Amino acid sequence: MLEGFHTKGLLEAGLDEAGRGCFAGPVCAAAVILPEGFENDMLNDSKQLTEQQRNELRVIIEREALAWAVAMVDNQEIDEINILNASFLAMHHAIDKLSTYPDLLLVDGNRFTPYKDIPHHCIVKGDGIYLSIAAASVLAKTQRDEYMELIHHEYPQYKWASNKGYPTRDHKDAINQYGITPYHRKSFNMNEQLRIDL
Repeated sequence: MLEGFHTKGLLEAGLDEAGRGCFAGPVCAAAVILPEGFENDMLNDSKQLTEQQRNELRVIIEREALAWAVAMVDNQEIDEINILNASFLAMHHAIDKLSTYPDLLLVDGNRFTPYKDIPHHCIVKGDGIYLSIAAASVLAKTQRDEYMELIHHEYPQYKWASNKGYPTRDHKDAINQYGITPYHRKSFNMNEQLRIDL
């Protein structure tokens, strides 16, 4: 069972992203504020869940969260500012959209650019520790997957409905055969994409 909160008495928003390691499509981030006492035995890091479990949890989270929001940064902006900065920007956009202003941000990972005056904690593998971060991971993953399934119909040869834009063998083979689409990230060099501008 994951932990319900980091600091008792504060309104905490969990933050996570999906799609950082993809060749195509946007990076998607979610922010979730869960009510005190929220429990769900199935909720975990979205990567540990089946697609069916994620979809079931998405409905529960969207219904029961005090506030939630999802935001995306597209592949063109990813190319301009790099994937790490784009991930943080998507998180900032998600916080912007929250209907309730949180007291504290719980961020999955080890780096984050501060958001306004809200304090934050970076928590490595936080999506397997705190319920709010796990909930954010589920919303980011399910909504990004939904988007990739939608644009799959424009370019079915890349099989985005199954690989979701990740660098699978079939996706690489399709790029070699057909070239890239307007949805592809041209900045495939992941070392450059993990540089943060401070």
